[in-house]
Amino acid sequence: MLKQFETHFKTLGYREPTAIQTAVYEPLVSDHNVLGLAPTGSGKTVAFTLPALANLLPGDGTQLIVLEPSQELAIQTSRVMRDWAKLLDLQVLALTGGANVKRQTERLKKRPEVIVGTPGRVLNLVTDRKLKLHLVSLLIVDEADDLLTGETLDTVRSIAQAAPADVQLGFFSATDTPILHELDQWFGQTVERIDVREQDQTQGVVRHGLLQVGMGKRDQMLKRLLALPNFRALVFFKQASTLRHTATKFYHEHVSAASLTSDLRQVQREKALQDFRQGRIRLLLTTDVAARGLDIPKLPAVINYDLPTQVNEYVHRVGRTGRMGEPGQVISLGDDHDLRDLKKLLKETDYELVPLYFNGRALSTERPVAAKTTSVATPVANRTTAQAPIETPVAKPQQRQSRTGGNAAPVPTPTKKKKHKNRHSKNKGMRKKWRDRDTQK
Repeated sequence: MLKQFETHFKTLGYREPTAIQTAVYEPLVSDHNVLGLAPTGSGKTVAFTLPALANLLPGDGTQLIVLEPSQELAIQTSRVMRDWAKLLDLQVLALTGGANVKRQTERLKKRPEVIVGTPGRVLNLVTDRKLKLHLVSLLIVDEADDLLTGETLDTVRSIAQAAPADVQLGFFSATDTPILHELDQWFGQTVERIDVREQDQTQGVVRHGLLQVGMGKRDQMLKRLLALPNFRALVFFKQASTLRHTATKFYHEHVSAASLTSDLRQVQREKALQDFRQGRIRLLLTTDVAARGLDIPKLPAVINYDLPTQVNEYVHRVGRTGRMGEPGQVISLGDDHDLRDLKKLLKETDYELVPLYFNGRALSTERPVAAKTTSVATPVANRTTAQAPIETPVAKPQQRQSRTGGNAAPVPTPTKKKKHKNRHSKNKGMRKKWRDRDTQK
């Protein structure tokens, strides 16, 4: 590691490199093609940043391309890399979809050494000859298990083909997929596989809970969870329409929440994420657009409003909490059928799914028991001492004097029963009165 990096490493409070940072540094510096597999939150961004920047020459044009699956992750990665690049007088530029193309084109004229972007925007600029890759020596594909699927795979390959034939390749992912075993065939180069998922110790203690809630009551459950002290959560939805319905409802009810979806403008997405990171809002409602790579320091919880249908989806969602040794809580909402399907989906994994219950104003793994009220009869012998009866004075009834001067038996006072009048009986009496009057005539 360069001396500038070592000093900055200690300044940031890091004590020692993580397993993935140690494992890939020498191969990347030595121009080897690398596939790095490590758990979420294990420092993969820094793992490829340090060796990649070490081989760049300031002022020599664009030499490094980093591809990310989303705008948020591209912006986050560019900020991390910019923090290290300034130590070597290198420039980093983010190229993402949704941003102003003309402004990005103007910034490209400054010939930044590092480009971090989404595949679609990068390929468009390459096709329009606004971005030239003839000096690129290293191409990093982050979240490779996601980017190397469907049409995005063709986009990534087109970018790689636009670079020099001997361009160095780096792939990084938290989960293993079949295509990651076929990189040699797809990219025509031998790729060294480095898997440290078993050796990594950066993951904190994360509890995985199942909270049985029907679809119609999940919004109410989110508001109940906000009553917990210091509670913040990233809430994952499957359908954007469901998310918008909940977000609109929370907006009118003044619930501390914001949404992060792909149809929002980049400025809106950045503001929502920044507000959530700084604690100005407590619930960030999102789809799987935020499930990958986003680093939210000390995030207490992740909530699955809609349950994932694939193991990789669950892995990346829950990876947003419990990062870098911090504790975390995962709360999966669903009815009995949904939660049973989730258990089947994750039965081959190491996740321990535990039922959760609301016990007072706290989450608990113990099922609450309803209090039983039982009446215990007091023994007759003990009533005089333990529980004496309370005598209530009773008014004496009026007594009628007899003609002989003695007192007769008390006469009970009759209670006058109030006669209930209704419209029917009143009309009935009036009809009779009218009939009698007609008869007299």
